[in-house]
Parts: sequence; structure tokens; C-alpha cells
Amino acid sequence: MNPGGSTYAGKLALITGSRRGVGRLLAEHILRNGGRVAGFARGESTIDHPDYHHFQVDIGDPASVQQGFAALKKVSDAVHIVVNNAAVLTSQYAMIMPPAQAQAMINTNLMGAFMVSREASKLMRKGKWGRIINIGSMAVSLEPIGDSVYAACKAGLATLSNVMAKELAPLNITCNTLSITAIKTDMLAQLPGDKIDAVIAGLPIPRYAEPDDIFNIVDFLASERSSYITAQTIYMGGVN
Repeated sequence: MNPGGSTYAGKLALITGSRRGVGRLLAEHILRNGGRVAGFARGESTIDHPDYHHFQVDIGDPASVQQGFAALKKVSDAVHIVVNNAAVLTSQYAMIMPPAQAQAMINTNLMGAFMVSREASKLMRKGKWGRIINIGSMAVSLEPIGDSVYAACKAGLATLSNVMAKELAPLNITCNTLSITAIKTDMLAQLPGDKIDAVIAGLPIPRYAEPDDIFNIVDFLASERSSYITAQTIYMGGVN
């Protein structure tokens, strides 16, 4: 039996940023393990599976998120698991960071996750069960040069998760954050490879993350047995 098989059977997971990178990897993992997946992304679908439903949503736009949920409700009246994965990154010194790029990171990386969690929790409330998993970053702890706004957004995401965990606990909904290190994706390819290699070399476990490292933690946080785990941030690779 696949490791995540029983976790996702009979469940619908909403994943933002599902077209590529970590979002697509997670969507395909959940589909392989018997779950249904709704994907939110700005572009067209890159996943062809009978249990995958794609919605073109810009999560940085609150109106687009609400429209996406209206469309989702025509497909399913329940959302069991949310993975707030979508993010944008502009790595630049604060002095020369274009304000529009900084605002885009705030809109997508922080406000987008808030809006998706807000709307999804309304559906989870009806079923009195839910798992919200926010994808954070090692940048919160390492505070790399050039990532002032990105790291601040991801720090805010963890705090958002912790506060929502308190608000939603009476409804049997947990909220946690998985702060990943570096995994080879399109987003990572925007950054100088030598600088990322140097960061990875300084970790206690000095290697890039593999998809299964992420699947392992998401499976754990999404499981029935993790009902007593909330308001937690899990770092990978020895970052703390």
C-alpha cells in the first residue's frame, strides 16, 4: 500500500499553485494515493486525471479567490485539506526592490493564503474536520540577503497559521506550516545556483529536498491521527 493511501481516500484536497513545482508534485501524490484534488492556478491545467479539477484563479486577487470557490462548490460541497503552496519570488536588495514586485509577493504569498484559508474553513466547518497546511520557507530562519519581503511574507504566513489554528480548533480544523528548504523547481531556477548551493552546504543535513521529504510531512499533517497537532511549524534539513 502507498504511504499516503489511507490519508487521502475519500478526501478532497485543494492545492494552490498546482500547475508546476511543489504544487504539482503534491497534487500528483495525492491523486496517486486515492484522493481527489482541486487545483487553483493562474494558468491552464498541466494535470490530466479524472479526479483532478482545475480552476484558473489568481490567489493574489480576493475577488478571483471567491469566484474560484464559487466554481469549486459546483464540483464538491466539501474541502477536507488545503495546501497553501502558491508563491511568487523576487529576490532583490530592498533599496532597489520595485514596489510592484514587493506588493505582488504580499498579495500572493500572504493575503492569498489568508483568502484561501478563510473560504476553505467555511466549507470545513460544515464537516467539522479540516487540515490547512501552509508551505513556508527556510528564508524565515536564515534571513538571506535579497529576500526581505519574501521572508517577511513567509514569517507572516506562519503567524497567520498559528492564530487561525486557535480560531479553528473548536471546529476540528488544524493549521500548520511546513517550511521547506530548496527543491529543484522553476522558482528556484530564478536564483543563482552557486548561492543556493552555498546555503544548502551550510545546513545540518546538506542536501536539496526531494519530493518524498515533502510528501512525508504533508501526509503526517493531513492524517486523521494528527488531530492533536496544530499551530506548529516544521522545518526541513535541520533549519530551526
